[in-house]
Amino acid sequence: MNNTVIVDYDAGNLKSIANMLNYLGEDFSISSNAKDIKNAKRIIFPGQGHFKQAIENLDKKNLIEPIKSVIAEGKPFLGICLGLQILFEQSEEAPGFEGLSILNGEVKKFTKGKVPQIGWNRIKTTLNNNDFLEEDFFYFVNSFYVVPKDNRIISSTTNYQIDFCSSIQNENITAVQFHPEKSSEAGMKFFKLWISKT
Repeated sequence: MNNTVIVDYDAGNLKSIANMLNYLGEDFSISSNAKDIKNAKRIIFPGQGHFKQAIENLDKKNLIEPIKSVIAEGKPFLGICLGLQILFEQSEEAPGFEGLSILNGEVKKFTKGKVPQIGWNRIKTTLNNNDFLEEDFFYFVNSFYVVPKDNRIISSTTNYQIDFCSSIQNENITAVQFHPEKSSEAGMKFFKLWISKT
């Protein structure tokens, strides 16, 4: 059994995450196999692309139930970028299409300025809900952002046109809008902390 499984559902930046974990000396595998995911100690759930396509890919690979199952079991779960967004109920990127609905809330699109946001931006951590993050600059590529119904799960915010939720923490779920695997030293510190505490 691998300590960490990166979920492969044809919608993630797998190579960069694998490179980061290799650099850190972490035991991991990349898999789209439900059994591997259910047997993992911890799960990394990346994501790039379109909200609807990501859900359809998960459905096609029969991974929706395994993802919900490992979260319900309390296994450490890290969502990255689109892997954060599809945990919620719906998105303005795909009106009328249901997300995984593991978390209550929606995904909204930036309405002003240059979209997508591409580049480095600072996160501001919350005081009462943050086990893995330090205030620092992280790398973002996003046109959309999550709006949780329960603000208490927000673990950091970032300003781009508006102050938006850039990460959440809810029991065993940690999920971030930025790309820690592309965020150099800050990203490395984040992965080290998450792995060491889970």
